Amino acid sequence: MNNLLPVAALPSLAAQAVGNTPVLWTDDGYWAKLEGFNVGGIKDRAALHMVEQARRRGELRPGAPIVESTSGTLGLGLALAGVLHGHPVHVVTDPGLEPIVRRMLAAHGAQVHVVREPSPHGGWQQARMDRVAELLLSLDGSWWPNQYGNPDNPDAYTGLAAELSGQLDRIDVLVCAVGTGGHSAGISRALRATGSPALELVGVDSVGSTVFGLPAGERLMRGLGSSIHPGNVDHGAFDEIHWVGPAEAVRAARRLASRHFATGGWSVGAVALVAGWLARTRPRGTRIAAVFPDGPQRYFDTVFNDEFCAAHGLLSGPVREDPAGYEPGTPVDGWTRKVMDRAGRAR
Repeated sequence: MNNLLPVAALPSLAAQAVGNTPVLWTDDGYWAKLEGFNVGGIKDRAALHMVEQARRRGELRPGAPIVESTSGTLGLGLALAGVLHGHPVHVVTDPGLEPIVRRMLAAHGAQVHVVREPSPHGGWQQARMDRVAELLLSLDGSWWPNQYGNPDNPDAYTGLAAELSGQLDRIDVLVCAVGTGGHSAGISRALRATGSPALELVGVDSVGSTVFGLPAGERLMRGLGSSIHPGNVDHGAFDEIHWVGPAEAVRAARRLASRHFATGGWSVGAVALVAGWLARTRPRGTRIAAVFPDGPQRYFDTVFNDEFCAAHGLLSGPVREDPAGYEPGTPVDGWTRKVMDRAGRAR
């Protein structure tokens, strides 16, 4: 009997591997949703959903090019969607993209465009967006997913919320990294609508990010934070915000690796740090779910590279064991917490 699958079936099977990711109980007292078990990470969900919805509405024509700015994870998801639906994919990124991700994007058929200089207003992200605009003009019939403002992005995470509800039954606190704002908005809305109306949402941002009102600064970490203002960030949904620095994220990610084997990169380390603190400081029995957006594979030459970490001072010197309180006008240079009201204001 011939058990080989036809080649045409293989992309479809890859898409079926997205979702139904496991949860892990950590000895720090919270549940982790392991989105690294998807083919390319959490943004596989958003990439597939945005493409499918655009095709359904006729915004993305058969065979038309897809053009998007990304720091990596969404690019992998779009490459999957491109193979599945027959679209050439153009990914615009910057020199910080890890070599392994760039090579895998190319291997999956995506054309990678690297901007060489940051924009004086908006940094690398704005420079990438400017290049996207140029490509959209030059590529006939091309379509821009606009992960920063497309409502299909947060809507893509309704399924993830349903998975969490089935796996954990009740969730009191949800902890999410914030970049485009897609998964924090989509998961929290769905959970509050279906079974956890009193859910608290805790956002984890990067030092130097402008998402929650800090001045733009140099950011070593990728995958969370922003130097522009994504429209998909639901500011009014957050109960508190934590800004985390790269040394704190690296040490938390490495601690996870040594204690649980399951780990990830910058976003995972930052989320784990905050989720562990919440578990220590919230009343006994509080059920905390933390979303781990990806796994460790792409970070072998950064987060898990001793030479890289030493060059950036990430493994030496003290880091905060608890967050500092946010004081308006005071520079945020390490783990800092701001409590919000539902209008997105500090309180």
